[in-house]
Amino acid sequence: MDRNEKWIQWAVELQSLAQAGLTYCKDVYDEERYDRIREISAEVLAHMSDIPIEKVKDLFCNEIGYQTPKLDTRGAIFEKEKILLVRENNGKWSLPGGWCDVNVSVGENTVKEVKEEAGLDVIADRIIAIQDRAKHNLPVYPYGVCKVFVQCSVIGGQFEQNIETTEYRYFFENDLPELATEKNNEEQIKMCFKSYRSKEWKTLFD
Repeated sequence: MDRNEKWIQWAVELQSLAQAGLTYCKDVYDEERYDRIREISAEVLAHMSDIPIEKVKDLFCNEIGYQTPKLDTRGAIFEKEKILLVRENNGKWSLPGGWCDVNVSVGENTVKEVKEEAGLDVIADRIIAIQDRAKHNLPVYPYGVCKVFVQCSVIGGQFEQNIETTEYRYFFENDLPELATEKNNEEQIKMCFKSYRSKEWKTLFD
């Protein structure tokens, strides 16, 4: 772990402690102290990452209640030993997916995201893995993320132009394009292939 990552970890921990303090403290002076600790954590992150302080506060300091990880769902769809990836606006490729909305389940969100990004109607068949993003993907984010990989089967639909992706294609495991590694890396794609080929796959979690 390099020094920058350590600074980010400290800032994230300070933010979590401050948010919990703001949730449970009953003293107005303690509330001011916790609020200042939260501001300091945002200032540290902005300084170490060169992200504008306003954006850091928007991402980092707007939630209330006990801090928990965000959920990110990714749909893994296969056709003849190939996996479906969508091309993002920056030219890199990823499994279709995104943040889980508050009013939908993991399965519903996976179906919704595949429809929005690939235009396909799918059924969410099984969970491949639940991963702590910080253990698998870079760069480090200033908040916790649980990534849920879901194997899906296509029942219809076709690609439609949208604001997030420009196309989709199917790729062989040994011929992957440039991946959006902050969302899914080669190790995770290969994990999805292993699930696809296994009749008795056991959900991975770490």
